This record gives sequence, structure tokens and C-alpha cells, in this order.
Amino acid sequence: MPIGLDEIKSRLRKFATVEAAGVSPLYEHLAAKAAEDDDVAGLLTDARGGEARGTLLMATAHRLIQADPIHPLSRYYPSVGGFDGVDSETWPLFRSFLLERADRARAIIASRYTQTNEVRRAALLYPAVTAAAKEAGGKIALLEVGCSAGLLLGMDKYAYRYQCDGGEQLTAGPAKTAVGLHCALDLALGAVTPKVPKKLTITARAGLDRAPVDLADEDELAWLEACVWADQPDRIRLLRTAAAAQAKQRPDLITGDAVDDLASAAATLPADVPLVVLTSHVLAYLGERRADFLEALRELAADRPLWWVSEEFYAAALEPLVPGRTDLAEPADQAVLGLVRWDDGVPDVRALARTAPHGQRMTWLPV
Repeated sequence: MPIGLDEIKSRLRKFATVEAAGVSPLYEHLAAKAAEDDDVAGLLTDARGGEARGTLLMATAHRLIQADPIHPLSRYYPSVGGFDGVDSETWPLFRSFLLERADRARAIIASRYTQTNEVRRAALLYPAVTAAAKEAGGKIALLEVGCSAGLLLGMDKYAYRYQCDGGEQLTAGPAKTAVGLHCALDLALGAVTPKVPKKLTITARAGLDRAPVDLADEDELAWLEACVWADQPDRIRLLRTAAAAQAKQRPDLITGDAVDDLASAAATLPADVPLVVLTSHVLAYLGERRADFLEALRELAADRPLWWVSEEFYAAALEPLVPGRTDLAEPADQAVLGLVRWDDGVPDVRALARTAPHGQRMTWLPV
């Protein structure tokens, strides 16, 4: 069912005030203005299903400015060399730029999904995946649902440095690697510094996505870069570095549905190896099928040892399993790092940390 204009404008306001606020001055400004503009917001009426979101509108504009980097609007886009901050001309230029290319914008919006492959989230996920691997006996198979280009599947090949709020530093991963990730690690009241193993052994890996990104295709890589927020060029540089590293050994990426094809995707990995299923900011896109996904995980866990590592907003992932945890719902702009295992169909749920959306910070929670 198509999304109405009022709902689209509401989503744009939420994107501006919750997701982009204090994180991306450019996107906060543009989304807030778009939420009050019927013509610009109306471009999202061509989006598929639940894709009518601020992230898709911003990615579409970013892709178009990538293709026309000499346009005056580019001076507000650091990703293409711009260095101006938001001013009185930013919105008028953005509006005219996008509406002059409305046909191209609608074509992108109608044919694309928001594809995020935030490499820095590997630093958030690593402590949970290594905890699952320790419980599993050391070696695991890794299946990422909603994998995009599958860059998180290479987490065992990245180096990590966690800066603790008490001054302590934790390091993990190989000594020599092209991808180094830094993450601030705070401790909530009553929490203790987590143990972060130096090494993670992944014997097999695969990704499942409705539209996997082939990084060997320049246009696909450009779209993935366009989905990165334009005033955060460091994220784009890290994406390119991880993409180059992945080119040496590409994981298997499977086209399919997160619910209907979960079991068949898992079956491509060795059945005698404990399985870790990974999701990161995916369940919000499943809408009413989130409960079906949890049931599919439970059924899969009945057939083989399985851990689910999630980095998702509480309401999207853990709330059905551990309802009433209002402490995990706040602050609204932070997700929760979860680790779940099923024992005879009963979930053992651990909320390990609250996490910033792009991997820059995590707050470890008490057991």
C-alpha cells in the first residue's frame, strides 16, 4: 500500500529531529525543510513499500550530486569536495536541484532500497559475536541478514581499539590490516569493562539480502557511497577501504527474504559449526514481519546451535522477547546490542550495550 504524503512528511520530521539531529547538520536541515514541502516530500511517494524514508531521499540527492559535482549545491557536500556549512542558500539550492531532476530522482526512488553498510558498526558487534563464539567453543559460521554488500562479514579481519571512559584501551583483531576501527566505550552504572578477545575465528560466512550489493559494479558501489551521509566523508573513505579489502575474498551473498529464505541461507553454511546470525539496523524495515523473523530464528535454533547478535532499536528487536524494558528504549537515538540464544524454544536474552547509530560509541550495561 502506498504511503501517503502526510506520513512521508512525518517520517522526514522524525529523521530530522531524531536520527540526524546533532549528527549531520546538513541532513537535519534538509530533512526538516523537506518535511514542510509537498513537492520535495512528494518525490518519496514513488518509493517501494516501507522505503519512503528520509534516508532514501537524502541518498537520492547525494547520488545525483555525485553525478553533477560542479553544481553550486556541491559546496555543501563534503563528500564531493564542498566545505561550506548550512546557510540561507542551502535549502533553495537543494530544492531547485532536486525538482529540476525530478524524473531522475523518482526513477532512483522507485528502483532503489536504502543500502547502508556502516563498517564502524563492526566495532559494536565484535564483543557480542566473540562472546557467542566463546560459548560455542571457539569457531563459528556467520550469517548476516540484511547484509547489503557484506562488509560486516569481514569483521574478523578488522582491527579494533576501544577507548574506555576510565582511560583504559582495549585492542583486538589482526596486527596488520587495512581497516582499523575506533570506538568509545563507556560503562553504565554497575557495569564492568567487557572482555574483548583478541581473535575471532569464522570458518564460513554468508550474507542474505533482498538486493545484495555487488562491489565489483561501480554503479552499485556509487549507490552504497550515496547512502552514506554526505557531510561525513570519513565514513565514505572507510567504506572504500573495506570494499577494497573485501575484493580479495568476497563472501557469498544470497538474494532472498529475511524470513522466507532464512533457513535455506543458513543451510549453505556447514551444519556441524555453531551458527551466529547477525542483524544491524534491519528489523525496522521488516515492519509487521518482525515477529515472523523471530519465529524463524526460533525454528532454526531447534535444528542447530544458534546465537543471534543484534544491533537494533529496542522496539524493533528485543521488546517482544523482553517487554517492559523502558531503560533500553532511551535515549531514542541509540540502539541496543543484544545476544540471544534459544534453549528448548525459550529465548535467553542479554542486552549488552546501548549503541550509537554509526559505531562511534557504545555504553556497556550491567549484567
